[in-house]
Amino acid sequence: MIKIGPLAIRQSLRLESSTANSLFFATLVAVMMLRMIVHAEPPTMPIDKTISIERVLPDDGNGFGYVLEYYIAAPIEAVWQFKTKFDSEILMTNDDLIGHRLVRSTGSSVITENRYAYAPGLTFLWRTTKIPDENKLTFELLNPEACRHDYHHGSIKLSPAGNHTRITQTAYFNFRGASLWVRYP
Repeated sequence: MIKIGPLAIRQSLRLESSTANSLFFATLVAVMMLRMIVHAEPPTMPIDKTISIERVLPDDGNGFGYVLEYYIAAPIEAVWQFKTKFDSEILMTNDDLIGHRLVRSTGSSVITENRYAYAPGLTFLWRTTKIPDENKLTFELLNPEACRHDYHHGSIKLSPAGNHTRITQTAYFNFRGASLWVRYP
């Protein structure tokens, strides 16, 4: 009868575990390579994880701007309903927002009042206009001087993307410190 000590058992298990791990990894790589050959396309990042931002200049070159594009895993109708519910309490879950109020709704335009953590003591009045046939919202800061801005305006455009919705937000603005803000988000 041969006695096997605890060290020999641990080494044997480690060897078996290492072999199993190598076999698993080799199988995984083979399956991935086969998928790439059969489908002739490399694996891509899931669409709802895709975000792009591009700096743009206003037409007159005075100030700053950006185009932000991202995807939400929801149909366009649900995203539109969410984006146009201006009295929603869910807005207050945003850490930057310390106050939000729907001031007035007239036709396709709404006026909202926002207070932000990064701008203590300032109240921002925004006019947002709904353009439903284009799945588009336009926004404009109504009191730029009171908020230490020269101007701030833009749009949010929704587009269907399969079972996702693509959101393209474009904004133009100028305020003291904006040049730092756009470089160091």
